[in-house]
Amino acid sequence: QVQLVESGGGLVQAGGSLRLSCVASGRTFSTYAMAWFRQAPGKERDFVAAINWSGVNTYYSDSVKGRFTISRDNAKNTVYLQMNSLKPEDTAVYYCAATRLHWTTVVPTPRRADFGSWGQGTQVTVSS
Repeated sequence: QVQLVESGGGLVQAGGSLRLSCVASGRTFSTYAMAWFRQAPGKERDFVAAINWSGVNTYYSDSVKGRFTISRDNAKNTVYLQMNSLKPEDTAVYYCAATRLHWTTVVPTPRRADFGSWGQGTQVTVSS
């Protein structure tokens, strides 16, 4: 398994932007598909975005499509989540996750159970 550490969360006003980063340990990062999930207080952990091992394929939840962009830099063992036009309902703890499942298994219905490695999470708070 790969170890994941997220950063970049914080407090931002509605309409603002944040970029989250997730750094992975080990030399096999490029073999993993990566994803971001989020969990608001009292709610389930929901899928946000995913990217395949090369970065060519991406997939988004309807709630963030057009506002968020997932990307990766395999040379830096890092996956990013650029979040624009943030809304108060985007407030949550954001988690980075990794899987070695094939991309066609992960999408179009990414499940928490498909991802075997998780970070500790980073808090994003959007004020109105």
